[in-house]
Amino acid sequence: MAGRVIAITGAFGVLGQAVAKAAAAQGDRLALIDYAPDAPAGLPGGPDVMVQGGVDLTDPVHAGAAMDAVVERFGGIDALLNIAGGFKWETVQDGSIESWPQMYRLNVLTATNASRSAIPHLKRSAAGRIVNVGSSAALKAALGMGSYAASKAGVHALTQALAEELKGDGVTVNAVLPSILDTAINRADMPNADFSTWVQPSDLAAVMLFLASEAATAVTGALVPVTGRV
Repeated sequence: MAGRVIAITGAFGVLGQAVAKAAAAQGDRLALIDYAPDAPAGLPGGPDVMVQGGVDLTDPVHAGAAMDAVVERFGGIDALLNIAGGFKWETVQDGSIESWPQMYRLNVLTATNASRSAIPHLKRSAAGRIVNVGSSAALKAALGMGSYAASKAGVHALTQALAEELKGDGVTVNAVLPSILDTAINRADMPNADFSTWVQPSDLAAVMLFLASEAATAVTGALVPVTGRV
């Protein structure tokens, strides 16, 4: 599997960094794409890594330019990992109605624009892959999860629709459905939780990279729970 070209959106976040490090360790060539203008310290580097900050994936023009840049640098794209997204906790009654289109843009539209731009290139790969990040919260939304869960349900539907659309082209499309990731922000927000039950970013990265690999050719349209012991 070494040498595959993997484009990772949301690459500057906690999960994006974990996926990037794991992919670099197995010899992949990486395009690290994020809305933030500046990359954090500790990302993989070298000639097999390109970094694109300041990319607004809610804009189809930005998304297209980002994927074109990957192809110009590496000659193609083998896998797209759609990690870019957002989260907001608020009740339906007391929250802002603007949260609903905002969550849609950040979670559904970013994945849609990135996928649409990457698909022509993925079709030319011997094993094209798209891996999205859904959420277990979209299967049963908890208090305060209305707009977020609804948007992630949209990611699940996008995944299944694209899997049907591309199954004749050798491109698989799957999604992982994590529960709570063990991050510093989540620990600060839920200080009394049992952190040992949460999902490690590195464990979620391993599942995503399997789905992005040539070995996962028989898996498409799957919504894979990665929930730890939550």
